[in-house]
Amino acid sequence: MAKIYRLRYEQVLNTSISEAWMFFSRADNLGKITPSYMRFDITSPVTDQPIYAGEIITYTIHPVLGIPLSWMTEITHVKDGVYFVDEQRKGPYGLWHHQHHFEEVKEGVKMTDIVHYSLPLGLLGRVAHALFVRRQLEGIFAYRRKKIQEFFV
Repeated sequence: MAKIYRLRYEQVLNTSISEAWMFFSRADNLGKITPSYMRFDITSPVTDQPIYAGEIITYTIHPVLGIPLSWMTEITHVKDGVYFVDEQRKGPYGLWHHQHHFEEVKEGVKMTDIVHYSLPLGLLGRVAHALFVRRQLEGIFAYRRKKIQEFFV
């Protein structure tokens, strides 16, 4: 069985739940908080409507050496203003389960990302994780943190 890794990030945003939800529940905003080297491009139709359970979103990313990868996620759970979950249906991971939680706090909104993921290819996947995958994911989330802070000053 593949090893399952976990990432957890919390960030407090100087905004309201409704504004945070409006931003994060629209797939087209994901590109705004993704590092440019990833050359992130949504390939499925984009609407101005909030996400919904069952929605399929497809992307092209270039995570390593500019090599393009197709990625398909499904929004599997949504509770408006509280949380949503996206799961990979096709892509580079053996498992990708990403929870996005929003909670009103005194300072604004606490946003929590929880990601469970695994890599394919057994031992080779674990070696790739140790050599670069974990660092790359941590870098992507650090970049997101910075960009999100700029949006919610």
